[in-house]
Amino acid sequence: MLTNFTLAQLADPATAESEKILRSCVHCGFCTATCPTYALLGDELDSPRGRIYLIKNMLEGGAPPDERTVRHVDRCLSCLSCMTTCPSSVHYMHLVDHARAHVEKTYRRPLADRLLRRVLGAVLPRPALFRVALAAARLAKPLAPLMPARLRAMLELAPARLEGPSPVDRPQVFPAEGGTRMRVALLAGCAQRVLEPRINEATIRLLTRLGCEVAIAPGAGCCGALTHHLGQEDAAHAAAARNIRAWTALWGGRGPDAVVVNASGCGTTVKDYGFMFRGDRDLAAAAARISALAKDVTEVVAQLGLGPAAAPEKLAVTYHSACSLQHGQKITTLPKELLARAGFAVKDVPEGHLCCGSAGTYNLLQPEIAGQLKARKLANIARTAPDAIAAGNIGCMAQLASGTATPVLHTVELLDWATGGPRPEGLSRG
Repeated sequence: MLTNFTLAQLADPATAESEKILRSCVHCGFCTATCPTYALLGDELDSPRGRIYLIKNMLEGGAPPDERTVRHVDRCLSCLSCMTTCPSSVHYMHLVDHARAHVEKTYRRPLADRLLRRVLGAVLPRPALFRVALAAARLAKPLAPLMPARLRAMLELAPARLEGPSPVDRPQVFPAEGGTRMRVALLAGCAQRVLEPRINEATIRLLTRLGCEVAIAPGAGCCGALTHHLGQEDAAHAAAARNIRAWTALWGGRGPDAVVVNASGCGTTVKDYGFMFRGDRDLAAAAARISALAKDVTEVVAQLGLGPAAAPEKLAVTYHSACSLQHGQKITTLPKELLARAGFAVKDVPEGHLCCGSAGTYNLLQPEIAGQLKARKLANIARTAPDAIAAGNIGCMAQLASGTATPVLHTVELLDWATGGPRPEGLSRG
């Protein structure tokens, strides 16, 4: 793609990087075949190729974008399916992240939109505030049909039951069983700690059983993904910097052998810390090291070897591959292989490359499109007639669970159960 940036514009490192990405696009249109919003809406501007044109014009112009550009950029799920499809290796993720940061800095949204985004950016990364917000949402849930679309979506996604904080999420070290094979830092996360605290508990049981010493680092918290995708760059970088420093300081400054992430949306972001801090003289080296150490929990389990495993119940498990795992981290078959090795009958989802509509805060900000994608995903899952649904990302789990009675579990809960852990409570709920 031909670009026309000025030398002054290219002096900005973010713009220079985006210019390289734009030039790698050859307009082939392969991305349109796998883009969820294009599949639903059929609008070229709601395809990656169309958004790339809009972003190019926006960045070259330098002025605040118009409403049309913002609308189509906002509709992007950041599912990254286009990056899996693209034959030219266009790094769309970095381009759309830059576009969102530019929109956030230069475009004045309507008041209600600004307030909602600020609330989401302030509440979701803070477990205590998020817990209070969910408690209030549960009380207001009967009024959901009377609410505007976005507020209705937020209330409908609020879980019917809310558990207290888990003791495993406090800073501490869990010793390995039977000798230490690895020392790992676990990202305890933010929203997941509130929505499904049992995921971290199952992760710690499984990893310690396999020989990992697991640390919850003092000072570590939200990975920054939620604010990053809202375009709130400063907040995202501040959260990431805290994590980098906290994990680097573990074990007397030696740091961990791996940083384990059990929410794939977070994992994609942590693996990108090196890029995020590439120009930071103080943190660039540490950020690159943390990115290299970051692993999805299934990668660590496979590295250690699952060991003796036998599913206590021969369940048919349909595996939903989160976009951030299959497209963002290129982990496609590994979770299914581990589940099969554990004794479960694993099934694939038809149209498995398409997003479920969760996409971080997308289902709250774009509830109509997210709802259509959820319905399409659940219809495809229903065709497999599963006893349970497995996924590796809390956002997907919450999105799917809001529309089905079939139990939705994290992959690690099933692996923990098959290797001696308790029966997942989610099976009883289903």
